[in-house]
Amino acid sequence: MNAKAIDYHDSFAELCRALEGEGAFLVVEDSEGKPNPMTIGWALLGVVWGEPILSVFVRPTRHTCGLIEKAKRFSVCVPSGGMKRELQFCGSRSGRDHDKVKECGLKAAPGRTKGVSVLEDCALFFECETVHKTFVLKDTLDGAIQGRYYPSEDFHSVYFGRILKSYRK
Repeated sequence: MNAKAIDYHDSFAELCRALEGEGAFLVVEDSEGKPNPMTIGWALLGVVWGEPILSVFVRPTRHTCGLIEKAKRFSVCVPSGGMKRELQFCGSRSGRDHDKVKECGLKAAPGRTKGVSVLEDCALFFECETVHKTFVLKDTLDGAIQGRYYPSEDFHSVYFGRILKSYRK
């Protein structure tokens, strides 16, 4: 794949537009190196502990949660558009039951970091290594947000990923 390294902060607006729109792909490899993409609509990009960090939110019930716990590395792949069907599929089906890459006709490839896969169909890529995990907590969450996003109290785990590589096509 022909892609150019970029400064991660130069892509903030593009990431935000994707998250506010159809979403982006969180890609985590299983123990055999098979990539599992999951659609995300929430993420945080910034500096924490003097490091470039991309934080992703994953519900503990999701197959991806078990994968990211073991893999410790992940990518966030941002489409340039035209992937609504794939994003909807990857956000509504489990990798436990589906080979989402194959069923969507996506092109997965090794990332630039060992243990990271990316989706070549996308335009912007972040490769990350988990440096911290925390949880959305009921006791400290605004009640309106809780009522809207957590009626079943299935609060997200939040993975802080140190950005190892960022690049675009």
